[in-house]
Amino acid sequence: MLARMADTAKTKPVPATRSAKARPEVRFRMRIRRGDAVALGPGKVDLLEAVREYGSISAAARSLGMSYRRAWLLIDELNRSLKSPATHSEQGGQSGGGCTLTPVGETIIRLYRGVEQEAQRSCAKQIAELTRLIRS
Repeated sequence: MLARMADTAKTKPVPATRSAKARPEVRFRMRIRRGDAVALGPGKVDLLEAVREYGSISAAARSLGMSYRRAWLLIDELNRSLKSPATHSEQGGQSGGGCTLTPVGETIIRLYRGVEQEAQRSCAKQIAELTRLIRS
């Protein structure tokens, strides 16, 4: 598997100050590719977090501003890329079905967010130097 970190990724953005000058926002984006497909990346982790919060793919999709079909395809692609699925879906019915995270899904979120935090900490000096080069 190939893991790649680009210069922008999903960590908590630096909040803008009250002055007219906004501080640069720094994000890390890690993707793990399997062949041509992105097995795991920031969008899929965001979707897993939304599924955990809302308990369904459709509600998670709405919260992220994406279609149910797109969210379902991302979850399906993720689950097919893993040794064990990250989610468990219940069929509809009186309760309307739902989707929950498996222990693998919870582990993915914990590890992915940990990598982001560690990268932010480890690169703090270089990030500060780079952001000083940005026009305010």
